[in-house]
Amino acid sequence: MVKVRAARADEAEALTGLVMRSKAYWGYDAGFLAACAGELRIRAEDVTARRVVVAEDEGGAVLGLASLEGSPPHAVLGLLFVEPAAIGRGVGRLLYRDVLRRAVALGVRGLAIESDPHAAGFYRAMGARAGEVRPGIGADPTALVPFEVAPVPLADWAREWTGGGRAVHLGNVAEFNAQFADATLDAEQRPAHHYASLAAFYGPDPAVLVLPRAVPRGWTDLVGRQLGWSDVEVYDGLVERGPGLTDAVRARPALAARLTGFGLPLVPWGLTRPFAALTGRPWQPRELRYESKSAAHEMFGRVLAEGGHPGIVLPAQWRAATRRAAARLLSVRAEAGESTVLKSEHGVGGSGTTVVTPECLRAAGGARALLRRLPRGPLLVEEYVDDPDGGDGPRDLTYDGFVGPDGRVHEVGGAVMEVRDGCYAGATVGPGVVPEWAEKPLTAFGAAVGRELAASGYRGWFDVDFVTAGGRRLAPTETNLRLTGPSIAFMVAARLDALRGAGHLVRIVDRVELGARLPEAQLDELCTDLARECARLGAVFVPAIPTGAFEPSPWLGVLVAAHSRGVLDAAEARVRAAARAVDALFGPPAASWCHGRN
Repeated sequence: MVKVRAARADEAEALTGLVMRSKAYWGYDAGFLAACAGELRIRAEDVTARRVVVAEDEGGAVLGLASLEGSPPHAVLGLLFVEPAAIGRGVGRLLYRDVLRRAVALGVRGLAIESDPHAAGFYRAMGARAGEVRPGIGADPTALVPFEVAPVPLADWAREWTGGGRAVHLGNVAEFNAQFADATLDAEQRPAHHYASLAAFYGPDPAVLVLPRAVPRGWTDLVGRQLGWSDVEVYDGLVERGPGLTDAVRARPALAARLTGFGLPLVPWGLTRPFAALTGRPWQPRELRYESKSAAHEMFGRVLAEGGHPGIVLPAQWRAATRRAAARLLSVRAEAGESTVLKSEHGVGGSGTTVVTPECLRAAGGARALLRRLPRGPLLVEEYVDDPDGGDGPRDLTYDGFVGPDGRVHEVGGAVMEVRDGCYAGATVGPGVVPEWAEKPLTAFGAAVGRELAASGYRGWFDVDFVTAGGRRLAPTETNLRLTGPSIAFMVAARLDALRGAGHLVRIVDRVELGARLPEAQLDELCTDLARECARLGAVFVPAIPTGAFEPSPWLGVLVAAHSRGVLDAAEARVRAAARAVDALFGPPAASWCHGRN
């Protein structure tokens, strides 16, 4: 295992030799190296003054070194060199991340790098942004390439979420869904078991993952490298079908004792009775009452009645006591030329939600014929909120936050969701993602909902989903009292900002169709190649849901991250192109299907 320690003054001469060997690795001639020797020399007095650290292996052999020079708020990564025999073993990545960590601790907010041209790809892959290029630099193949980084600590909300440290993540997605017994959800919870893979990202730095389905070993290794994790224990394959992950843990007393004996927070997808029994947390099912869409709608109305939210409009909603009543409401609204949204009480990700236009109703043969095609169970009939302004702005937004154990509401932020045909398909988070006009009303209303949830006794993550309405207004549509796809993107953004510098945009894409099942080794190879190719763009690729690759209609859930929208879009395009290449190898693409949001 490689570790980083402070360099010693008596190592100065040996470290200078390492620097020169590393520089020579790139094929520079003796004359050029001689000219660089004075600048690259490390003197005994430099070791402390330049804050030099070394990376060494278990045997004490020095594999590389780095220096952090200057005074806050600006500093310089003066040296970062790796012994030639150790290049490609992650030593440079370890040293770079250590420099950023130390820079944050010192209060540095701007870190300058002048890179050897051969190392420019490394710094780009590590998230450094290209700095201002000096005149003539492109004409000199030996000229140093400037980069800039903005070191930041882990976001305050992320530290509050897990108490500032590592946590045990329990992928109880199916268990959470099953407690509502909604007819729109798969009784076997197969999609939910796939989405349980997102447990890897329930917090910035997991210590343990507990998963219903078996996951590829290479997956956790790659994700750990991308997100700078320490060793993570994985307990998987506990439930093949059905919702009982926590019960499966409790049925294994040794495992239950280990998970609860770490002294670390246990973070679930959402609160359930079995989870409460495992952790000794009092079970209060009324905490989750606003997971109900009709109860959430009533809460939105109360919040708006208190005033102070001029940018928010609430769509009308009616609870249909019978299917016949729903049919009458649909028919009356269609005759008036109005579109309608039909919702189940607890569907996820668009499951159980259907937009019905007058044209759809006529094509279906009337309201009763249309309703016969939908799952049984209670129906909510809601006014369809149109956006007559249209335009290029996003249609679907969300606010994320959480209520801490003390009842305090913590704001996480706003995100833009991608919704296709009523189905959630992904989300993007990061600076400038939410339109400027929407930020204030979205944040103010989301925080007000958080205070209502806290007053009701709820403790945990929540979101509020919105659609845009005319006149630059937002219409709240539901709350989710659990983690969600956008929350996963927020977690990864917080982690990458701390590892690579501030300002990451992160996009979670729920399904990238592969078109053919991949053996585990080929899946690992595909993901490793995509990580490498995205790094060349200056982006980060993280496979978020690997288990879908083994389904008869195979797919991957992925995360991509970058510091700019252009690079983010390019990375997503590259991932999709690779998926199409797999399709070409193994046959025509499988048909897509609408899945539940988790």
